[in-house]
Amino acid sequence: MSEEEKGFVIKDRRAFDEKGSKKTEEEKAEKKTPEREEDNRTKRPPLPEVNFSTFIFSLSSAALFHMGEIADPQTGARNKDLPLAKHSIDTLGMLWEKTKGNLTKDEEKLLDSILTELRLRYVKITK
Repeated sequence: MSEEEKGFVIKDRRAFDEKGSKKTEEEKAEKKTPEREEDNRTKRPPLPEVNFSTFIFSLSSAALFHMGEIADPQTGARNKDLPLAKHSIDTLGMLWEKTKGNLTKDEEKLLDSILTELRLRYVKITK
């Protein structure tokens, strides 16, 4: 868990209780807040390295998700939100335009093939 995800723990270190009486050692032990363990969330697998290819795959996955091609991992439902799918595809198209001449051959081929495939799928869905 990163520093940003950690919460904080409040420990009552007062020597007196709410009535003004001095706390006994047993009361002090009872009032201690246990250290926060990992959230009840399941442990995530490690995230992939951040590079151009994983960024492209992330945007393409978002487009596929919004086209209903990928099920929601929590509900298993396949919901369509075509405006969001189009937005993801348009974002990839903008990246294709802005990065022309600055990509490796493999990156260029990846982006071109993913963009072509997503556009074809989107057209089929919207017909």
